[in-house]
This record gives sequence, structure tokens and C-alpha cells, in this order.
Amino acid sequence: VLPRLLPVNTALLQLIGNGEVPAEYRKIPDIHASEKEFYSLSLKCIEELALYLKPSQSSQLSRPMQRKLVTLVNCQLLEIEGRSRGARAARSLGERSVTELILQHQNPQQLSANLWAAVRARGCQFLGPAMQEEVLKLVLLALEDGSALSRKVLVMFVVQRLEPHFPQASKTSIGHVVQLLYRASCFKVTKRDGDSSLMQLKEEFRTYETLRREHDTQIVQIATEGGLRIAPDQWSSLLYGDSAHKSHMQSIIDKLQTPQSFGQSVQELVIALQRTGDPGRLATLRPQLDTLTNIDPSPESEHPEWQIVMGSLQAAKP
Repeated sequence: VLPRLLPVNTALLQLIGNGEVPAEYRKIPDIHASEKEFYSLSLKCIEELALYLKPSQSSQLSRPMQRKLVTLVNCQLLEIEGRSRGARAARSLGERSVTELILQHQNPQQLSANLWAAVRARGCQFLGPAMQEEVLKLVLLALEDGSALSRKVLVMFVVQRLEPHFPQASKTSIGHVVQLLYRASCFKVTKRDGDSSLMQLKEEFRTYETLRREHDTQIVQIATEGGLRIAPDQWSSLLYGDSAHKSHMQSIIDKLQTPQSFGQSVQELVIALQRTGDPGRLATLRPQLDTLTNIDPSPESEHPEWQIVMGSLQAAKP
């Protein structure tokens, strides 16, 4: 469709001035009769959702939710690509809503205790932001030049250099941090007959930034496996003791998302609601959430039919 033939974005117009949309912009475009109802109902959904971006309403929404709404409001339904983006944006809104609901149904006091318990259950350990950073830097010091050491020698190397600053450092605790890196597949392991294996840092992990990112990813993965949902600002505080690593943690969370993540999150929410007795009767949203989980999130997927686009937009409405 030529840009000059595309209709004005009425969803955005509502957010300007008094919110009145002139009648001439309300005319249904010249499209096939069978598409008109789908178009009108889909547009109505987007317009209703756009109202949450009004200043009086938007303060109730998190920044990620606002960003996802802006993406949806800018989808042009007359174009097939715009409809595909609209369905994916509706799915994304649903997924974010579920994540935020899970976070609200968790006990923040219990969260860190549950996280470190899950980490320890896998034979790993987090020793606190400052000490963990030093351990990782010492592992790098020992192995960044491509050296291959046995686990025992590597652990002793770290403990000896760490003890003057952190007297609580022990072979056991440092061994558990090394195990965390091992789980994250940071080492190339060479087996030796009748002797302990040699560990070499893989080439791609021989800088602090890359090693740290893989280390953080492994902890986020352990949390996800344990059914724990932790917000990026909480992650920054837990792993770094500050709020400066929020976007770093967000990018790790995003990278770990798979098309199946949404469905798993819905299951986790159902369990969380059963635990709390569901006072807000959120379980009634299950059919809408199931509709949204069935939308293919890949931009390379086939373009959905009008009925699917309309269904996804209706499911995304509160």
C-alpha cells in the first residue's frame, strides 16, 4: 500500500490534545468486504490499548510494558507485515504481563534465599559481588594465556591469592565457583590417563567481560530452571551490589528467552496463583494467554490470517 493511501494512526491521535478523532479519519479504508469487520475490531483493540499510554494511565505501567505498547500502537493493520507485527506485539505484551504477575506473586525476602539454594543444589556457589569478581579475575590471571591446569591446582592458585583480602576463602567455596564456570562450558577439558583432567579457558572467555557474562548467564539459567523470576534491577543488586548492571542483566534474560518460555511462564503463574489462592481471579485469563502463546514470535514465520491477528489483539486487552 502506498504511504499516502494508508489511514491515519487513530490510536496515536487519541493521545493528542483532548483525544477527539475527527470523523474523516474514522472512515474504513477501501478493502475487501470480508476484511472490514476484522479490520474494525482489530483497530478498536489497538485504540483501547493505546489509552494506557495517556499520562494519567501510563504511570501505572512498567517501562517495558510502555515500550511494548508503543510498538503495538505503531503497527499498520492495512499492511500484511503490519498485521504480523501487531500479532507478535500482542504476544509480547501478554508475555511481559505474565512475567510481571509472577514477580508480584513472589516473596522478595525468599527470592534470594531460594536463588542461592538452587545454585548450591547444583554444586555451585556465589560468594557475594566483591569476592566473586575477584575469584573470576584470578581464574583469568591463571588461564588467560591459554594455560591448562588441573582443577585442584587452579583452586589452590585462587585461594592463595584471595586469602589476604578474603580470609573466608576456602578450597571448597572456590571449587564451587569453578564448578559454576564448568557448568557454563567455559573450559576446554583434556582427560589424562591415571591423572586429573586439565582445564583450559576457551578462547572466547579469556576476557573478564566475556567470562563474566557467561557466569551471569549460568546463574540466570539456574534461577529459570528453579522457577524463579527475578527482575533485571534485582539481578543487578544480587550479582553486582549496585543498580548499574540492569541493562546487562536484561540482555542476558532476553537472550535466554525461547518460543517455549512464554508457555512455561504461564504454567509458573498458574502454580503461583494456586499458592496464593488467586484473590484477583487471574486464572480466568488462561484462555487469552493460551491464545497468545500460540502466536509464533519469529519475524520469519508465516503471516497470520486476519482472524488470528484479531484474536491476538482481543486476547491482549485487559
